[in-house]
Amino acid sequence: MIGSISGIIWDWNGTLLNDASLAVQTMNQMLERRGMPMLSVDDYKSVFTFPVKDYYQKIGFDFQKEPFEVPALEFIDCYNRLVNECSLHKDTLRVLEYFRSIDVKQYILSAMEQVVLDDCLRHYRINGFFEYVSGLDNIYAASKIENGHRLIAELKLDASELVLFGDTVHDFEVATELGCQCVLIADGHQSKQVLQATGALVIDSISELLG
Repeated sequence: MIGSISGIIWDWNGTLLNDASLAVQTMNQMLERRGMPMLSVDDYKSVFTFPVKDYYQKIGFDFQKEPFEVPALEFIDCYNRLVNECSLHKDTLRVLEYFRSIDVKQYILSAMEQVVLDDCLRHYRINGFFEYVSGLDNIYAASKIENGHRLIAELKLDASELVLFGDTVHDFEVATELGCQCVLIADGHQSKQVLQATGALVIDSISELLG
């Protein structure tokens, strides 16, 4: 269980944005072009990890043959063209509105590039819910820990009164490093089994937060 909170740090991809299928579709196009085995959604959720360079290696990319930057840029170019065709997870708006109604401050900490993240939040018309939006300054989806420390420091927040909602083991690692509480949602980029191995509280969908 989680204790009383004054603020929520939301992950974006997979947690609020329902984009796992797009990630699989995009990667499979890349794998097919290279004559490599493609992924099912279940396969993807069992092997996806951070940093994403490790995930690429797990599914067969050989960085002796082509540098990581080549498929990473290819993925981002294709994904970004289609990201606004995704949808928010069911009940996302209701959940954001609920926490706003009880005066819990909300923030976003994401591994998405900042400019694209800001555009997405405007596209889905939810940017007004958040006090602070933190993305990365590059396309390579590395750790969010440094930006998380910056968020807490700049806003002078008490980390123990924050809960981080995410959909990956890395979100748990970030929460642990920041000193936040953590809830993982098994409706995104990693399977419930993978998430439960962290020992964190795991729920099946964001809709459960309305209960």
